[in-house]
Amino acid sequence: MGKKDLLLGIDMGTSSVKAGLFDLQGKAVAFADESYPLYTPKSGWAEQNPDEWWSAICKAVRRLAAGISAQNCSIIGIGLDTTCCTVLAADKHFDILRPAVMWMDIRAAKQAKAITATKNKALKYNGFGNVSAESMPSKALWLKENEPEIYNQAEHIFECTDWLTHKLTGELTASIDTTSTRWYYDRANGGWPSDFYDEIGLEDVIKKFPKDVIDMGALVGRLTAAAAEELGLKQGIPVGEGGADAFVGMIGLNVVRPGSVALITGSSHLHLGLCENEMHKPGMWGSYPDAVIPGLQLVEGGQTSTGSIVNWFKNNFCGNLKDEASVAGESVYDLLNKNASVLPVGAEGLIALDYFQGNRTPYADPNVRGMFYGMSLNHTVYHLYRSIIESICYGTEVIFDTFKKGGMDIGSVYISGGAVKSDFWVKTHANVSNLPIYIPEVTEAPCLGSAILAAVACKEYPDIQTAAQNMVTIKDKVEPDIAVYEEYQFYFRKYNEIYNMMKNWMNEIAQHINN
Repeated sequence: MGKKDLLLGIDMGTSSVKAGLFDLQGKAVAFADESYPLYTPKSGWAEQNPDEWWSAICKAVRRLAAGISAQNCSIIGIGLDTTCCTVLAADKHFDILRPAVMWMDIRAAKQAKAITATKNKALKYNGFGNVSAESMPSKALWLKENEPEIYNQAEHIFECTDWLTHKLTGELTASIDTTSTRWYYDRANGGWPSDFYDEIGLEDVIKKFPKDVIDMGALVGRLTAAAAEELGLKQGIPVGEGGADAFVGMIGLNVVRPGSVALITGSSHLHLGLCENEMHKPGMWGSYPDAVIPGLQLVEGGQTSTGSIVNWFKNNFCGNLKDEASVAGESVYDLLNKNASVLPVGAEGLIALDYFQGNRTPYADPNVRGMFYGMSLNHTVYHLYRSIIESICYGTEVIFDTFKKGGMDIGSVYISGGAVKSDFWVKTHANVSNLPIYIPEVTEAPCLGSAILAAVACKEYPDIQTAAQNMVTIKDKVEPDIAVYEEYQFYFRKYNEIYNMMKNWMNEIAQHINN
């Protein structure tokens, strides 16, 4: 019997790394994950320690390697994805100078507002609206203004993706995915928009960026001896250029052509689709050229807090359910989903707002926050849970509606990530948006997407589209219930009115706290 070739996908999320092994048809062979802490030293701040990332990656990959050591298997390629807008600064020796500023960190709200005020033509990628405090330029400008000694010492400013490819190969590159979607890079029109960076006060930052910007799946280099020893792998394995977890998740869902939308769920929700023509509209991000597939444009929407709200709620308000769930042989989430699903649409008048870490799209407002309206003594923990799930689904529908108004045709949704574990959550998405939702066999789409990039890097497939077509399998379809959709219309309208009613009030509170 011949040796079985496997592909390694490394998926670095907000709270943990997941490493997966896949065969050349995309069948999952094994997974391993390791967590790492998130530090929140101030309101709106979020940081992590890259040394803790690497330790977790090594532990996870070594477990996978040990699991196949006695089998006739060989890892022939490595691909990766990470969180996006997670910004690092390093000196000339690549020593990290400060904790990584995470994607969800919104400390750069002031800088984002100043960048927005320039009205530079590059801001078309923000839909001519507010620049996000999450973006690379906002965070780089915050670093320059607030930690100038770190900024000046930094010879390299780059993303988490670039850090990981450098750790694996010793090569420093930037991904067309992250640079196009978060750094305002436009390959067809000269690359870096130097006039934009000059105008916002970052005239010296481009020389700190990686010199080479390459496509996802392109060969970055090969696994170094040092990295191989720490990971428990063989030296010399090809490593493909990675990208942001959500965009790599599109690949793992086979959303690599126009006509469908990827819904990537986890700590946050990302809503992603491809189109042939450049499109810039208020309320949505993009379109970004070449970001996923060369020659196609990427359109994006996102909710900053989704799964993170559910986790917050479980950890802080559901401690009394642990014993009940244990007796029933269920998890607390099982109990929440079961009891919330039998409640009426609209949670008996309880409406939540999912802006716990601000709004990403369509408002790009970092200063608004979450809320519950309509609470009464009749409401239970299950009403609160249902209202949270519904609010997340309402937020997704606002984004889909913005896409449609911008000219995108949304005929179907392909979903991955944590929300797939809840039939109630997926069905609520289908019913609120009145769209069919397709569920893949491998629900960890970013991890599979990374393996697909590995397959391209080691030339098992000629390109991403061919590899995805051969490696992604859809196992289920959730159809919407039109009657339930119609019931949701009242509550969706009320949710949709909240932002304009409350934004000034919320911003005043945020400004008061931050002063």
